[in-house]
Amino acid sequence: MIMTVVQSDPRSAAPNDWLLCGGCGQMLYRKRFESASHVCPACGHHGPLTAGDRLDMLCDPGSIRVLELAVAETDPLDFVDTKPYPWRLREARARTGSAEAVVCARARIGGFAAVLAVMDFRFLGGSLGTAVGEAITQAAEIALAQRTPLILVTASGGARMQEGILALMQMAKTSQALGQLDEAGILTVALITDPTFGGVAASFATLPDVIIAEPGARLGFAGRRVIEQTIGQTLPAEFQTAEFLLEHGVVDRITPRAELPATLARLLSVAGRRPGAVPHEWPRTDALVTDYARLPERDTWDCVRAARRFGRPSTLDYIGLMIDDFVELHGDRASADCPAIVAGLGRLAGIPVTIIGTQKGRSTTELAQRNFGMPNPSGYRKAARVMRLAAKLGLPVLTLIDTAGAHPGIEAEERAQAVAIAENLRLMASLPIPVVAVITGEGGSGGALALAVADRVLMCANAVYSVISAEGCASILWKTPAEAPRAAAALRVDARSLLELGVIDGVIEEPGSGAETDLIAAAANVRSALTECLDELLPQDQMTLIATRHARFRRFGADSAVLADGPAEQPRFLEKDVQ
Repeated sequence: MIMTVVQSDPRSAAPNDWLLCGGCGQMLYRKRFESASHVCPACGHHGPLTAGDRLDMLCDPGSIRVLELAVAETDPLDFVDTKPYPWRLREARARTGSAEAVVCARARIGGFAAVLAVMDFRFLGGSLGTAVGEAITQAAEIALAQRTPLILVTASGGARMQEGILALMQMAKTSQALGQLDEAGILTVALITDPTFGGVAASFATLPDVIIAEPGARLGFAGRRVIEQTIGQTLPAEFQTAEFLLEHGVVDRITPRAELPATLARLLSVAGRRPGAVPHEWPRTDALVTDYARLPERDTWDCVRAARRFGRPSTLDYIGLMIDDFVELHGDRASADCPAIVAGLGRLAGIPVTIIGTQKGRSTTELAQRNFGMPNPSGYRKAARVMRLAAKLGLPVLTLIDTAGAHPGIEAEERAQAVAIAENLRLMASLPIPVVAVITGEGGSGGALALAVADRVLMCANAVYSVISAEGCASILWKTPAEAPRAAAALRVDARSLLELGVIDGVIEEPGSGAETDLIAAAANVRSALTECLDELLPQDQMTLIATRHARFRRFGADSAVLADGPAEQPRFLEKDVQ
């Protein structure tokens, strides 16, 4: 039992005015606890809410229209345990005042319309039966018909045993309904509350585009007791909690109850309006150079050192200075959350966008925490997941790249680093939305290219982009890393050379001696360049975007070989190769 009622002193207060926190055991004044949405002020423990209380807490006052749920009293299996199943249903209805374990409603959150399906654990443990599955499916169908985001608030022990295999079928039924919303490009959000287990966890709770969890909420397929009995081991205390799941890439974010309405409103604001619908009025700078002749010739090794300067703006710096209403998303939904990749939704000069970037860090501690900006496979898979979400919602993708390359290590290879990079290359090539990439510092090898298959590829003036680091090239070809300056010049890694080669489409000028000298001006230049590119790309249809992007990368090296198809043709060298 999470909350225990304590009889108060009748001389000082009415009965039941006090209760004990289920987290820390501290005595709490009931009215104060309820006004805080059942969150303990001492330890932050989130107590359970009824479905009605949850709707009142999340939604704008006066906007809630509960959808009436008429439930036929059925007992498909004539199930009896210690009492007949119909008796249990009647008792649950009398105790909760609800027809079933879910309440559905239309409402507004932060002024944005949504359809909500909110589960109530008080009703037979929030179990998933045929009526619950039907209600959630119909809520999804209403969201589909009205093209309105769907928010699912889960609290369940799993499928309802008293309905047997028919309860199991609700997992497929509700999952199918969410798949239809995916195909229609409608945002879905899950809010995981404690507890969420079994058939609910393995269906509509974990399929939405964004999964938000309350602090301490538990989510899993099998419960702790079942697992411990099966494997004969004692599980760690944090097992299956929201914090454990965030670390392991399952949930996008942990949001305290008081912050949920604002977080949901930001998500709805980004997903509910299509790109180009909002005019942007940020001042433009003339910082994007598309003619290499306008750029000065520079020592290439100076460019390499400038790209690596400590204090250059990071992805999070740019996001903080350029992006409004940013909501960061975490995890690859499989195994981990890579801290070297930051991804999320927000607005650039009023335009809803998806932004993804590598994150090195601004201090020694953060550099270590962020793995020096070198992503592992879960980072690339997180990026891919967010790109697919962008494609679903019709949002342009912006990538900011500053990495020496993908992380080289045993775990990275065990988790198929090469496959993760290759899959990103293929995915980005065919995204049906505008994609703009900016090399803001180092663009290292395939680890950088995995975020740079774009309609427009830009570089900051002091950035570099190369197949290998100058030191790595020098060690292999000159047999000593001391020849790195010579290797850098030979590789032509600087922005001017790459613009001349046609590898990039423009160079963003930097303030003073580098972006690190004036972060605000540097961000203004990047923002101006990005909005200029989006102005060109947003009016284009999907097929034009994809065909042009394919042609952009198809042309590199197109005149370097000719492949003959037919037995009569003999292999030959091109004339230019033998001159």
